[in-house]
Amino acid sequence: MAIQFMRLAGAGLAVLVLAACQSGPSPNPDRPDTQAEAWNMKVVGFHNLQARSAYQPTIVEQNGRWIAYVGLHGGTRMNAQNGQLEHNGTAIVDVTDPREPKFVVHIPGERGEGEAGGGQMTRICKGTQLPKGDPAKVYMLRVFGDQQHEMWDVTTPEKPARLNVIVGNLRSTHKSWWECDTGIAYLVSGPKDWRVRRMTKVYDLSDPAKPVFIRDYGMDGQQPGATGQPPFELHGMISAGPQKNRLYMGHGNNKFGILQIVDREKLLTGPKEVTRENLNYPQVSRLEFPTNSGAHTVLPLLDMEIEHFKKSQNSKRDFIVAVNESINDECREANQQVWFIDISQETRPFGVANWTVKEASGKFCDRGERFGAHSPQENMTPIFHKKILFVTWFSAGLRALDVRNPYEPKEIAYYIPAITADTKADPTCLRRRNAATCKISIQTNNVEVDDRGYIYIVDRADTGLHILDLTGSARELASYPAK
Repeated sequence: MAIQFMRLAGAGLAVLVLAACQSGPSPNPDRPDTQAEAWNMKVVGFHNLQARSAYQPTIVEQNGRWIAYVGLHGGTRMNAQNGQLEHNGTAIVDVTDPREPKFVVHIPGERGEGEAGGGQMTRICKGTQLPKGDPAKVYMLRVFGDQQHEMWDVTTPEKPARLNVIVGNLRSTHKSWWECDTGIAYLVSGPKDWRVRRMTKVYDLSDPAKPVFIRDYGMDGQQPGATGQPPFELHGMISAGPQKNRLYMGHGNNKFGILQIVDREKLLTGPKEVTRENLNYPQVSRLEFPTNSGAHTVLPLLDMEIEHFKKSQNSKRDFIVAVNESINDECREANQQVWFIDISQETRPFGVANWTVKEASGKFCDRGERFGAHSPQENMTPIFHKKILFVTWFSAGLRALDVRNPYEPKEIAYYIPAITADTKADPTCLRRRNAATCKISIQTNNVEVDDRGYIYIVDRADTGLHILDLTGSARELASYPAK
């Protein structure tokens, strides 16, 4: 079932505009880029990551240590540990003491710039979690640029060892998902015979040493041999696991967005041959966005108890937070935002609210580089999940929203880092324009949280890793573990 976003959301347009106004105090629009600015958030620690462009951090506790695995965009930098120039890949950082993060090791990635190289994505599972894993080991699923998906043994972070190449000879990779409790992995991949750059290869990685291919999957029209205009390529997915039996898939970045809701059991056990009928079989519904709005990440907020609805029927609701991605510098695109979609009736999803940073609050379009939404946290720790949503906003830093009532999201905190001597012009601007016109600006790229409640942001423009903590009234909304 396909549903047009604006047709469903149109009746609630006044609500969307009103909700978008729920913002905190404005930053100083004349703040020098060399000064950080914060509200209800503070810096705990910082590391420059060897001045490497960073994408996705994943933070886990292993053997009494807290380790951050940071996927990096393409580029080449000096590794101070060995004195060698290395292609950006994966940075492993010990954040046991968040005040003094320690660089452990760098695993080189694919040659290339931006998303054409590096090793931007990691997922971590412990052997104690996986059905057939070695309980003494910790495993890292990572990409090698656009070429392949790899499995690594990172039990001893100082001595990572590649176990195997799960699948190679690809033309693209991106934000994959790995279910640690089942071992099922959904790998964003670009086989050369498909009509779009990214689709899904499903694998059983319950025994990381022995990958088992399950099937290829994409939207009807993307497969080899189809005709007509294909739906826009996959960006990433989040699984709700066997308990909820759902997979939420986001297509598009700043345009042609699609939220696809997929029946997980049908995907895994249904007919595997790549035909139109078999691709449509697991699809529960899909929501098509306006052509100038994408779906970089689709994060589920399920079984939400809405305070205003407690005395009404159907007081519990299910939502998807769809986060667009800004990809053009200096606002040369539609404003990319955060959208809240009610999926309580899965075949009838509809938009109920949105939120965006007001450009004038920091004169962000004039600062250069990208300004707009990008990515939320994906660790669903009860400290923050269904209470506080963190969203990166490139030149506008990190934003924290109170989402206890998704119909009325409210900003409660932000942190905008300062540029440093390491901060460089984004390769996207350098590639598309005269390099002399590219400005240097903070580019807060991705965010993740750990199970202690620390917040990690990394920068696309080589600034590094900031470890943050909530303060003031924002901290009161979180459910921190007892010390």
